[in-house]
Order: sequence, then structure tokens, then C-alpha cells
Amino acid sequence: QVQLVESGGGLVQAGDSLRLSCAASGRTFSNNAMGWFRQAPGKEREFVAGISWNSGSTYYTDSVKGRFTISRDNAKNTVYLQMNSLKPEDTAVYYCAASSRWSTLRIQGTEYNYWGQGTQVAVSS
Repeated sequence: QVQLVESGGGLVQAGDSLRLSCAASGRTFSNNAMGWFRQAPGKEREFVAGISWNSGSTYYTDSVKGRFTISRDNAKNTVYLQMNSLKPEDTAVYYCAASSRWSTLRIQGTEYNYWGQGTQVAVSS
């Protein structure tokens, strides 16, 4: 059974940092695209960051560029999201995702077919 398990969320103040981790089990995703999405209360899920299989390509939504960094450790079957200079508008449930079909960077949620259960990030002003 394939599982993606996120960790590292929490309640922080504006300007603080958090590092989210997503550990995959049940199969390896070392040859597959992975990404992070988030969903704030009352809003649709949105793409945050994506990374190709070999970390050669990364992409970020405009609102997090320069503040967030996605990375992966294929030996650990884990993807990370380093979040710096957090803002109240970053408050959301963050989900990691993996694609069994694509190795190159993906930004559409429909291109991912494995999802974690989510981890809450709350940023107070």
C-alpha cells in the first residue's frame, strides 16, 4: 500500500520558518515528479511547488517564490518544503503529492495520483 505521510506543520508567528517533510512508503518515487499543494479554509486547493525526479527542475507559485524551497532525497524517498518568512496568508493544510506517470515537473493536481493526508500550517500575525 502506497502512503505519503507529511510532518512538520504547526503554529508559528509571521516571519518564522517551518520545514515540511513527506515520506513515501510502499513504492519508490525516485523516478517520479513530486509536489506540494495547499488548501486554505474556504478556498480551492492550489499548487505550491513542484520538483522533477532528479531535482533538475523546480517551480513555485508566485506567492511563495523566494521564500519556499522544495527539495527531495531519493535515497530516503522523501520530499521537503522549506518555508521561510512565513505570512498569515500561508495558513493552510499542506499536502504532498506524487505522480506515478510523470518524471518531469508537474503543476496540475490532476497529474498527481498519490496524496498525503495533509499537515496544518498556521501563521499568526
